Amino acid sequence: MKRMLEGQVVLVTGAGRGLGRDIALLAGQQGARVMVNDLGASLGGEGADASVAEEVARTIRDAGGEASFSAANVTDRSAVHAMVEQCWDEFGGLSYAVNNAGILRDRMFHRMSDEEWDAVINVHLNGAFNISRACADSFRKQESGCLLHMTSTAGLVGNLGQANYASAKLGIAGLSRSISIDMAKFNVRSNCIAPFAYSRMTASIPKSGAKDNSAHLEKVKRMESGKIAPLAVALGSESAAHVTGQIFAVRANEIFIMSQPRPLRGMHRDDGWSVETVLEHALPALAPHFTPSGETSRDVFCWDPV
Repeated sequence: MKRMLEGQVVLVTGAGRGLGRDIALLAGQQGARVMVNDLGASLGGEGADASVAEEVARTIRDAGGEASFSAANVTDRSAVHAMVEQCWDEFGGLSYAVNNAGILRDRMFHRMSDEEWDAVINVHLNGAFNISRACADSFRKQESGCLLHMTSTAGLVGNLGQANYASAKLGIAGLSRSISIDMAKFNVRSNCIAPFAYSRMTASIPKSGAKDNSAHLEKVKRMESGKIAPLAVALGSESAAHVTGQIFAVRANEIFIMSQPRPLRGMHRDDGWSVETVLEHALPALAPHFTPSGETSRDVFCWDPV
């Protein structure tokens, strides 16, 4: 059977646990030489433990694959550049990078601290930029390469108590789209996945309190992180060379293509608009197309996972 990433070098951040680990293991099974990156920090980003990444690399090697590891912090640009150089030094190249590293500092917006905002933005959005930018020069020179970024319906749709996380994840979608446009002439592609999966992140949802939270968590537990890995690996293969600038979502056995902002309806007046005509004409006419106020990801994906 053909292995879809045969001969490729793949870098996966946040690969010590959960979804990142599943992607790294499957990439190894599909013939890639894998650079496993994980700081080994807590869910909130505190601490470090290089053995978390080392264990995954060892698992890939024990299964007959090739792998190395790095505990570089994705928020440290010099460390990220050194990790990309490590890919070249140890494997002779780099063809695919998966931006998966992330932390959570959930808080209602009116209580969120500067530090909680900065920490999440730095790991998710700045981390994705740092990895992508470090790859860009070599991708441009070799006129090929692929990037995959983990976004979230928290940003694409909305979620309660996650203003920092949602902002970072929606920013990642914009970053990916920009990369796909700017680097198309170098045959570099960039896509996003919004994953639904039970992990230490989703496990942090409070298990007490409202009954609907408990019921929702039980549904989430049925969505295994391993279900996302096949799409992640497929998007890095040459067979998906035509796929770029897209946002996918995966929920158990379901794969979705997500819409991206486009005009729904337009209004015009030959004599221009006034405050009064905006209120009397434009807003009432456009109102049927408003996104429902307060709608969250759970409201949009309201059916049980398949």
